[in-house]
Amino acid sequence: MDMNGKSVAFHTLGCKLNFAETSTIARDFVDKGFAKVEFEQAADVYVINTCSVTQNADKECKSIVNRAMRQNPDAFVVIVGCYAQLQPEEIAAIDGVDLVLGATEKFKVTDYLNDLTKSDHGEVHSCEIDEANSFIGSYSIGERTRAFLKVQDGCDYKCTYCTIPRARGISRSDTLENVVSNAAEIAAQDIKEIVLTGVNIGDYGKGEFGNKRHEHTFLELVRELDKVEGIDRLRISSIEPNLLKDETIDFVSKSSRFVPHFHIPLQSGSDDMLKRMKRRYLSNLYVDRVTKIKEVMPHACIGVDVIVGFPGETDDHFMETYRFLQELPISYLHVFTYSERPNTEAWDMDGVVPKDIRKKRNKMLRVLSAKKRRAFYEDQMNTVRRVLFEGENKEGWIHGFTENYVKVKTHWDPALVNSVAEVKLTSIDDDGLVRFEPVGIEA
Repeated sequence: MDMNGKSVAFHTLGCKLNFAETSTIARDFVDKGFAKVEFEQAADVYVINTCSVTQNADKECKSIVNRAMRQNPDAFVVIVGCYAQLQPEEIAAIDGVDLVLGATEKFKVTDYLNDLTKSDHGEVHSCEIDEANSFIGSYSIGERTRAFLKVQDGCDYKCTYCTIPRARGISRSDTLENVVSNAAEIAAQDIKEIVLTGVNIGDYGKGEFGNKRHEHTFLELVRELDKVEGIDRLRISSIEPNLLKDETIDFVSKSSRFVPHFHIPLQSGSDDMLKRMKRRYLSNLYVDRVTKIKEVMPHACIGVDVIVGFPGETDDHFMETYRFLQELPISYLHVFTYSERPNTEAWDMDGVVPKDIRKKRNKMLRVLSAKKRRAFYEDQMNTVRRVLFEGENKEGWIHGFTENYVKVKTHWDPALVNSVAEVKLTSIDDDGLVRFEPVGIEA
């Protein structure tokens, strides 16, 4: 079927990795002659990339399919991503869905589009997750300032709350040559920042097809990317504490490209809970990681993932986590309320925490996060930092981030878009964002 002149729109739920993969799928559509349009426009094909981590994944999926159908009731709707791998039949039964593709099939969407006629029930092409053992490189360029570069996929960990290994398969990585080549492609497009993404990026280096031997280490990856010309900033996204080694922290502290910003999942400050979750470290290792970072980069920003309301979490366990976080020199929290996931170990655990208590604990930690961020920003006052400005005019303001992830604002000026400026941080506004005095525009 000739696809020239046909239009396609995309919607992505979930993580940065999903955004990177959607961009790669979109480039394939464009190469095949499709015109890419916004999701709120009428399109011939809608591709929705789903997530299994968010609560109410099914409800969210239905609502987005309905949005597509309102734009064009005759459109061909394709669902891909983690939720599509985990619950393909459930999704295929959603009114309006025509095609559901699993973990390995999603990168070949256009191969399945021989006929765009709608049917009464979605067609499913979904592999057994054990077959998801090859790596498809991806990167997203959604805006001019930064790109998300996928370096790793899948996970070999068996955390008791997590569906990701069943949705994405075993841990596997891109080759070092491919990652460096993709980074160079991104650099050639005047994009100032690359964010490294994956499911478990610290485990980088495992080859395809279940090869457990590491071809390269995460440190080797970081060293090679540091040499790519034309990239102003490289940022490591979420990395497991047990895989963030001293050598990597030391390298980042001396690098002019890798920024002093780490996002390190904790999940709980209670060792009892960490054991129940089958995490691969205890709280003392987490303290070591934070201490090491602050030792060599006192100005570093450290973000933390934490789960509240996990089965068996008593008030004492929660307060242990609260105090643990209160005392650590971290900068902000991403707080997740535990929600039951079928086919996980935690699904059958006793000690279920009532929903209202989960909600209360979530709120307490979000308040703590706001205090931590404020304290971190206050520590940065009167320091000189480099800001990379975003591309959006937000009610007359332009925003940007310092290398250590302080969010700043100034009056909208199109000349600042995608530029790097040296600034002195001066005050915190009512909305919690930081104002500054310019020191000099660099690029």
